[in-house]
Amino acid sequence: VQLQASGGGLVQAGGSLRLSCAASGSTTYAMGWFRQAPGKEREFVAAISRSGTITYYADSVKGRFTISIDNAKNTVYLQMSNLKPEDTAVYYCAADKYRSGSYFSGDYWGQGTQVTVSS
Repeated sequence: VQLQASGGGLVQAGGSLRLSCAASGSTTYAMGWFRQAPGKEREFVAAISRSGTITYYADSVKGRFTISIDNAKNTVYLQMSNLKPEDTAVYYCAADKYRSGSYFSGDYWGQGTQVTVSS
């Protein structure tokens, strides 16, 4: 499975960005996003089942971020709104063979895309 993330950039606080992650080699795995800020451990952001019917979010992004999936394009999206400086991090997409929802942990990883939110 190969994952290619894109869409990161620099945005002011309160702004929006949409991240994309194109997957190849998998059409059944759950998909999700993690992030890692400088000096911090990687943390879970959001996950979605392959059918798109089950989503799960970290409390820190709930109500501001929306994860979605387009199976025709084999692509998962993370729409980020009302961004805050503390959302600044490298965002990684991931695919999980068996787990979704709160158990999503990622078996395959993309290369990461930088999101910087200025105050």
